[in-house]
Amino acid sequence: MAAFGHTFPFYPGPKPTFPMDTTLAIIITIFLTALVTFIIILPGIRGKMRLFWLFRVVTSLFIGAVLLAVNFSSEWSVGQVSTNTSYKAFSSQWISAEVGLHVGLGGVNITLTGTPVQQLNETINYNEEFTWRLGASYAEEYARALEKGLPDPVLYLAEKFTPTSPCGLHGQYRLAGHYTSAILWVAFLCWLLANVMLSIPVLVYGCHMLLATGIFQLLGLIFFSMATPLIPPCPLRMGTAVLHFHRGPAFWITLATGLLCVLLGLAMVVAHRMKPHRLKAFFNQSAGENPGLEWSPEEGGLLSHRYRSTAESPEPQDIPLSEASPQACYMEEPPRMPDPAL
Repeated sequence: MAAFGHTFPFYPGPKPTFPMDTTLAIIITIFLTALVTFIIILPGIRGKMRLFWLFRVVTSLFIGAVLLAVNFSSEWSVGQVSTNTSYKAFSSQWISAEVGLHVGLGGVNITLTGTPVQQLNETINYNEEFTWRLGASYAEEYARALEKGLPDPVLYLAEKFTPTSPCGLHGQYRLAGHYTSAILWVAFLCWLLANVMLSIPVLVYGCHMLLATGIFQLLGLIFFSMATPLIPPCPLRMGTAVLHFHRGPAFWITLATGLLCVLLGLAMVVAHRMKPHRLKAFFNQSAGENPGLEWSPEEGGLLSHRYRSTAESPEPQDIPLSEASPQACYMEEPPRMPDPAL
């Protein structure tokens, strides 16, 4: 196959590569487009409200982008090693390469890059993905990889995550991936509800939803950490070296975002109890804009005057007296004394 672009196996030319995962690229593009759109309309906001509004928009878009990106990321557990290893099955030829292992919530991504890339008259640059998401069969994808004739290091690592492997990595990471992904989707729903409630005059419930967003992220991290050990049950030997993996960027950015949501939610709840007027000013909501409505910090919303009790109303209440009937007036009149002159 060296005559066809020096690419092994069965490729007529060099494989096109994208610098990052296409799903993550789409998510980042969508949120960056939304951010640019909000920045364009930013000059129309007056005074210091412009900075408050920009802070709210950037923070909210950042949290939403992280919740979606980490769900499709393969950087939850990562490992990389430089080694000398065999290249093909039933061959004594060895290569010098960097082997990378990237485990996500939906599968495993294995990379093999030669150092240098051109060795044995071939281009050694592989990036293979094996998924266990709902509707996908990891065993079938591994069988297709065997038929395709992928290099030994890729097949060796992929075999460690098969359901029949004695390492048991498939059961651990598949279970952790399914439940962590479900918890993160609940956190994303809480983020949507928080944005809706903070856009209407129910700030206290929006604060609670933002707090719930952070709590669900932390719960997902706790479950993932408990279900997936840092030290695998069996060593991953790659030629002359052993591959060790650790928590990846997706894990740590989820932790940072979860703590950010919890801190912001707690700060907003405290501000709602201590200084509700400043919290309303931060969200550009003033009770003076609508004189028919009044903010009630205890209730967490706007109440109309007609729903307030008589004791709470500052307006004097005119209570009309009922008119007495003529008969009642006659009965209440005192009896007349007889005239002594008669």
